[in-house]
Amino acid sequence: MFTSNPFAELSASIAPSVMQTYIVVMIILVALGTIYDVLHKKSARYFRANMQKSRAAGTKVGGGEMISMAIKTAVVDVAASGEFCNPRRRVAHLLTMYGFIAFAVTTAIMVFRYPTPDIATPAILVQLWWLGAAMVCVGGYWFWFFIRADVAAEGSSPFRIIRADLFILSLLASATLALVWAFLQARGHAWATPAFWLHVLATTLLFGSVPWSKFAHMFFKPAAAFEKRISAANGTRSNLPAPADQPEIFGSVDHRPGNY
Repeated sequence: MFTSNPFAELSASIAPSVMQTYIVVMIILVALGTIYDVLHKKSARYFRANMQKSRAAGTKVGGGEMISMAIKTAVVDVAASGEFCNPRRRVAHLLTMYGFIAFAVTTAIMVFRYPTPDIATPAILVQLWWLGAAMVCVGGYWFWFFIRADVAAEGSSPFRIIRADLFILSLLASATLALVWAFLQARGHAWATPAFWLHVLATTLLFGSVPWSKFAHMFFKPAAAFEKRISAANGTRSNLPAPADQPEIFGSVDHRPGNY
């Protein structure tokens, strides 16, 4: 089960070209949804105007320092999710993020490069696909049931759903149903086909609902983190939060959470 490409087995009933077209369509939906979100919320205009205002009001930041800040943004804020002060929330986020990347990338590789049983799929690809989907489930369900602010701090029911939950719920449904489908298919179970189509439905909702979910935040957050570093460097940060690796210092007292 952990060495057999589920999409290659699926090619007996669904042509590889259909699966490949579906992935291309999902990529287009994400691109169009993100562009719509940027235009609708005017995010790009906000970041551009704020950075221009910051440059005009603050001290000049050199090119070398800009490159350094860009690298720190990529490493600290993006790769390590440094904006999360709560260690449990950070671990859950990292599990979900890297799990989604592994899950999505291995899916695309297996569908495009190894679409049929005639082309042997490296076992490591299949195992990374399983691992990626499992990481999404572990991180996502941990966050949903135990870490969400309205559940952990406010005592709300974990089954209370609002529109902002569309992204995480569709992501969890897609990963969970993918695992169920692959498990049932490996055993030749009759429920494998319904599980697959439910997985397709959840995946379509995940990528097709970008304008109404938090999916596009993965593109906005690095821009916001980079802008925060520029504001801190040129002295125009004012009362905005400090960059993740530059904690607030008031006088001689460190006011980070947990330092009291």
